[in-house]
Amino acid sequence: MADNDWKARLGMVYSTNPDFQYDTGTAQGPVTLPPAQQDLRVWLDRKQRGGKVVTLVRGFVGCDADLQELARLLKTRCGVGGTAKDGEIIIQGDHRDRVVEILAKGGYRCKKAGS
Repeated sequence: MADNDWKARLGMVYSTNPDFQYDTGTAQGPVTLPPAQQDLRVWLDRKQRGGKVVTLVRGFVGCDADLQELARLLKTRCGVGGTAKDGEIIIQGDHRDRVVEILAKGGYRCKKAGS
């Protein structure tokens, strides 16, 4: 980006301080906790899915890249499709027992939740 990126400074008003440096506030993304500190819940869900069952993994704390990586691992090990969005992993089908087993072997703290 250019030094004069005016869109990042839209809320800034004039400053008379000659040493003023505007901070755009680029905060780092959330830090991914190690697997032993993650507290994951594995759910079965049918709502809003046309009666089809999916396995949901909720409670992941970390950046989206690590969430995508964990989702890819679960999808490959279960041999099904799915996605990772909005902080949760969606695995197609009823694979709750298998997902809990995979997560436990990976060092994650996880529990079955819901019905």
